Amino acid sequence: MSENNKTVLEAANAAIAQGNYEGFLSFCADDTHWTFVGDRTLNGKAAVRQWMATTYVEPPTFVVTHLIAEGDFVTAVGDITMKDEDGKAAHYSYCDVWRFRGGKMVELRAFVIKNRS
Repeated sequence: MSENNKTVLEAANAAIAQGNYEGFLSFCADDTHWTFVGDRTLNGKAAVRQWMATTYVEPPTFVVTHLIAEGDFVTAVGDITMKDEDGKAAHYSYCDVWRFRGGKMVELRAFVIKNRS
């Protein structure tokens, strides 16, 4: 099961990279719950859709350096670059811990740190 979840996350990430946010959301459970540690919590696909519309003005670029799957969890560690509110590239390091249920991403606990320029 954990390898299937890993494959799902890889496909979801590919959709994000292509700017296919609805494609990404198709991999999420309707009751998905996202916690950005120290920042905010999103409940449900509608909240995630709204967050993506304002945060991903254009598709982010990211590099996953480690993808670790065990049981219902997949952890992704890497770097992401996206445009900030001024249109400048902002670079972050992240660790996302995803929980899956029935082949869908149901919970995210994200640790995201902005890198100094």
